[in-house]
Amino acid sequence: MTTRPTLPFLLMITAPLTTVLLGGCTQETQNRVGRAVQNWTGNDGILEIYAGEKLVKRFLKIDKLTTGVATRGDEPRPYRFGYGVLDENLNSIADSGEKKVYFEFSDYATPYVFYEDPR
Repeated sequence: MTTRPTLPFLLMITAPLTTVLLGGCTQETQNRVGRAVQNWTGNDGILEIYAGEKLVKRFLKIDKLTTGVATRGDEPRPYRFGYGVLDENLNSIADSGEKKVYFEFSDYATPYVFYEDPR
């Protein structure tokens, strides 16, 4: 009769091995692995945009936000971008007519949100 290894035992074996393997990877490779795990496990973020106290835009089912990077060099740009479902009627549900769009928002003092027109 054979016994199957328990989950804690498997974690004790695989966690150090994973750490050693990822330690030898570049930062970009580590980020890709992290995003793959995040995408596999799921992450339905919500981004809400306010004008004062009023909610004006909502994006649903965002899997990540990314910092813009300069075309030449690796300097971060002062904005974030991502993809999400534009919740046009602000009911917090991704309705059948609402589409996934590209959006970005600024870190500048003048706030803005740029988003793809879903139509």
